Amino acid sequence: MINLDTHILIYAFVGELESREKQLLESNPWSISAIVLWELAKLEQLGRVEIDLHSRPVIRQLNRIQTWPITFDIACTSTRLDFRGDPADELISATSIVHNVPLLTRDRLIHSSNLIPFA
Repeated sequence: MINLDTHILIYAFVGELESREKQLLESNPWSISAIVLWELAKLEQLGRVEIDLHSRPVIRQLNRIQTWPITFDIACTSTRLDFRGDPADELISATSIVHNVPLLTRDRLIHSSNLIPFA
């Protein structure tokens, strides 16, 4: 299983994955933190992504993805990271730590962490 950050999920939907990312996503089940769903909805609301979140194919794909709830353990872990980013990135990163699921992200700040398992 692999944990996707919001932008990787968007790149998957719009067909803008790099070859390594595509290979990883083709060979692993996908998971996301619940905060990713909120970020997607906000980005669509703000017009920053052009994904119809209400289309059947998108809903079908989202329903196939393991969604990790934001638990107390994840919330606490997000406050003990070795980087400071936006709260959503911290929760996504903490989800990977708590569930020991490699994170797939392009975010350089997140990649500076020595605590997160990366894909």
